Amino acid sequence: MTEPTNQVAYAIGARGSAHRRPAVWIRRLLSAELAIIVVALACAAMLALPGRTINAAFINDVLIFIDGAHRIAFGQVPNRDFHTALGPLVFYIPAAGYLLSGNFGAAIPLGMAIVLVAFIPAMIRILGSRLAPSLAAGLGIFLILILAAPINLGSSIWYPSFAMFYNRIGWVALGLLVVMYLAPRSPARRNDIADALAAVFLLLVSFYTKVTYGLAGIGLTAIILSDRQQRRWSVTALMLTGLAMVAIEFFWRGTVQHIEDLRAAARVSGGHDFGSILKNLRENFSDLTVFAAVASLALWQSRSLRDLVLCGFCIGAGVALINQNAHSWGIITLYCGAIVLAQKAARVEPGNESRSAGRLARAAGALPLIGILFLLPPIVHHSAAVALHTALATEKAGKSLGLPRFDDVREVDPPGGEPDFIRRYLDGIVSGGALLQSLPVPAERVFVLDFANPFSAGFGIRPPAGDTAWLHWNRNINERSYIPPEVLFADVKIVMVPKTGINSLPLQELYGPFLSANFDVVRKASEWTIYQWRPGKGASEAR
Repeated sequence: MTEPTNQVAYAIGARGSAHRRPAVWIRRLLSAELAIIVVALACAAMLALPGRTINAAFINDVLIFIDGAHRIAFGQVPNRDFHTALGPLVFYIPAAGYLLSGNFGAAIPLGMAIVLVAFIPAMIRILGSRLAPSLAAGLGIFLILILAAPINLGSSIWYPSFAMFYNRIGWVALGLLVVMYLAPRSPARRNDIADALAAVFLLLVSFYTKVTYGLAGIGLTAIILSDRQQRRWSVTALMLTGLAMVAIEFFWRGTVQHIEDLRAAARVSGGHDFGSILKNLRENFSDLTVFAAVASLALWQSRSLRDLVLCGFCIGAGVALINQNAHSWGIITLYCGAIVLAQKAARVEPGNESRSAGRLARAAGALPLIGILFLLPPIVHHSAAVALHTALATEKAGKSLGLPRFDDVREVDPPGGEPDFIRRYLDGIVSGGALLQSLPVPAERVFVLDFANPFSAGFGIRPPAGDTAWLHWNRNINERSYIPPEVLFADVKIVMVPKTGINSLPLQELYGPFLSANFDVVRKASEWTIYQWRPGKGASEAR
């Protein structure tokens, strides 16, 4: 009597299994992890495949990183062979793109494509283990597009530029560390080794991109240490980060000089007035309002002092970071913090509440949806920015910078046309290149007494050693804090001084007497004056 029953049960079970298999396949197809991988690889391809840099803003900043890639290709090491307050990764990222492609136009886009791929494992581990699938997918796509979009945070999509790309890397690394404040959703998701390695990756990327993000990451890790469930991996991460930095210094040997370059920049631009803080608060008022609403509901439900500290960190550290950056919108910790609080509110089990408390509980239950809606506008904006850059790069839009190796570094006119000052600056690059080629001696070890040097990379010539990656008046140099001329020009053979530059006039006042005493004028035109080293007593003729 039992055999037919068993056969029927088996048949029903087999049919159920057959139905479950497609369901499992569909769930995997729609999983957050797959969404993160697909979007990251798609964005990486959109950046890398055209092999061109399209620019409509901050071209002088872009030239810093192209020059840095060229220096590294010549064997120079950041902070050992040239001064910079930015971390070495800021130069090794475009250098990797250049060494792989042999093309300066592809250097930064391909470098950022590599960064996108490198972030995938950490994103999958952190977001997949701590957030519900919808929140993990939404925040993952949001962070990927922050990394990929070739615009300065807060800029219009019509102003494509890879300027200050390091800020986008730092924000994404710090944002992922904010998500690590949450413990994994289930014991099965716990993996202290994976969490420690992900945190080490994020901390190292932060420190060696821009140290302020690394310091903020350490502060956040200290907050995470207060959670017993996560203390093991967070302690391990701090120890491994320290050991890794010791190992990196063994090869880099630039930490001491890097700290000195940071101190020099801080002496010039370390302070910001109260007005700039108010401006940044005003520019991010809507984001702060949404975050405050989400935080209020989540804190009412959790009654957690730790959650309150996290909220303070997201606002305080975020405002401090944006206040020393060049973009006015984009406190990414607010977005990541809102998603963390929404996820934590969704985990709280409803209890016996009064009618008013029940309404607040239902409102808190809607926080995940509010979090997704919070992410949507920047997702759309940055998607459009990536798509526009890809389309312009594929069409080879705009004009090249006019130097032999810059055919794929192209400038497009933004809406309303290029400002006259920038047009003169770009024309100056063309005329300066022609003047440099007219010299009777081979051009090498060229230094530009202005913001950045386009000529070493543009002509593929040997860069000087011991100088600086860039000179920005009242940002990393002023009349009180500057590199001594005998150090700055120690390996320089030719100095180009523009009539129209970013900040050439104050630099001429500072270094002009040294140039007159040690260099001879060999070319003078309406836009440039070119000096050549004058060998003195005891100086080597081979200089």
